[in-house]
Amino acid sequence: MGYVAPEIVEEIKKMDLITYLKNYEPNELVRDSRTQYSMKSHSSLKMSNGYWNYFNGGIGGKNAVDYVEKMLGYKFPDSIEYIIKKMNGRVPVYVPQPEKKHDATLILPEKNSNENRVKQYLKSRGIDEEIIQKCIDKKLIYEEKHYHNVVFVGYDEEQKPRYAGCRSTNGSKFKNDATGSNKAYSFRVESEQKTDKIFIFEGAIDLLSFASFFKLYGQNWEDKTMISLAGVYQPAKIIEQSKVPAAIQNYLDKHPEIKEIVLCLDNDEAGRNATKALQIVLSDKYKIIDKPPKICKDYNEYLCTVLGIKQKENDKKLTKKGKDEI
Repeated sequence: MGYVAPEIVEEIKKMDLITYLKNYEPNELVRDSRTQYSMKSHSSLKMSNGYWNYFNGGIGGKNAVDYVEKMLGYKFPDSIEYIIKKMNGRVPVYVPQPEKKHDATLILPEKNSNENRVKQYLKSRGIDEEIIQKCIDKKLIYEEKHYHNVVFVGYDEEQKPRYAGCRSTNGSKFKNDATGSNKAYSFRVESEQKTDKIFIFEGAIDLLSFASFFKLYGQNWEDKTMISLAGVYQPAKIIEQSKVPAAIQNYLDKHPEIKEIVLCLDNDEAGRNATKALQIVLSDKYKIIDKPPKICKDYNEYLCTVLGIKQKENDKKLTKKGKDEI
């Protein structure tokens, strides 16, 4: 690629996919609703709130450059050049996007006819079978149709889906939040009884692993409220200025009865830094307990170690199995 001024590159990176298609490939743009679009050649590619997700491929992004890179296979410099050629000197007219609010439309991945792959995957990670089934029955977990990802769903107070986190079941490291996901309502398992304590985890797999430990040792896991942060929490550089993660703050705002917070974050540097920050910013109002796994990096590794599961071998087995074998 020839020289392109940095300010032009920055402007191109600001162009969302809807604006790109509207201006330079208008025949590809299909309007599904007031806030959602799809593509004529890729019906499972959905665009909303400035983001796009291609559910058939398990990929997504926030602008046209991401699309050219991930969908068309170009490297970043070539993606910029590709878009410049498409523009052909025509400055794009931006398509107005709805203001990003917490009530943004959630685009849930299409559901598979069964959860066989998801069940096998979660059991291979040591998750208790009864816990898996109860989460499926409560529509907290389901299997995505095209790539058989496990989808972890979070709901608001009216039981409306507000968050969906997708994770590969074939041994790859793919993770992605569905378009429109609101992390204030990330995946959680709530107590069937009133409780003044909550348990916090980085991800859904660790949450389910912790629940499985309760079951393994003969304790009731259903009277515990466990909340996933849907990712690694990044404290501020000045740790005292760190914000409380949306998933925790939202729950605390709506549940004034909470008095104790148990932090079950990872044993790595990121997990320890996150724990330290949350202890500082929350300890004035709540009793904070630091409860990392006794061994291993996270609670799933700990569970697999206790159960004698060799995770890498399981991942290889899952990768080798075809869709039709499950």
